[in-house]
Amino acid sequence: MTDTRLEPGDAAPEFTLTAADGSSVSLSDYRGKRVILYFYPAAMTPGCTKQACDFRDNLAQLTSEGFVVLGVSKDAPAKLAKFVERDALTFPLLSDTSLEVHKAYGAFGLKKLYGKEIEGVLRSTFVLDGDGKVELALYNVKATGHVASLKKKIGLG
Repeated sequence: MTDTRLEPGDAAPEFTLTAADGSSVSLSDYRGKRVILYFYPAAMTPGCTKQACDFRDNLAQLTSEGFVVLGVSKDAPAKLAKFVERDALTFPLLSDTSLEVHKAYGAFGLKKLYGKEIEGVLRSTFVLDGDGKVELALYNVKATGHVASLKKKIGLG
């Protein structure tokens, strides 16, 4: 396993993943737009629900500023579809069951959970520019308050 971390200026790894609605979504679909790409551990868990609902509740402002929000987890599309329906999520949730995209972005690795070191999904957020370059790479973010903090970092706070 590599512990590769992306830095501002790096090219964002390309991907095509299956969305909750079964469609294929590629990063290249959003060329020309700024993308907020966030990785979260598991759909329908308390922290991930809080984070997803925060993005949902701030989506109008983010969209009006030219951002697209994409959420990525290791959950299967069927579980993501339930998450979208349950919480009325209005942005694409993408399935990366192989963890290939997580690893390409450095969003999978060793983390501490209840004092033990385990391998797992690192809650991470990336802001990508219209050319597919990393503007911001945030690792091990907290679910609560993350969107407000992110908005400050991108000049919307």
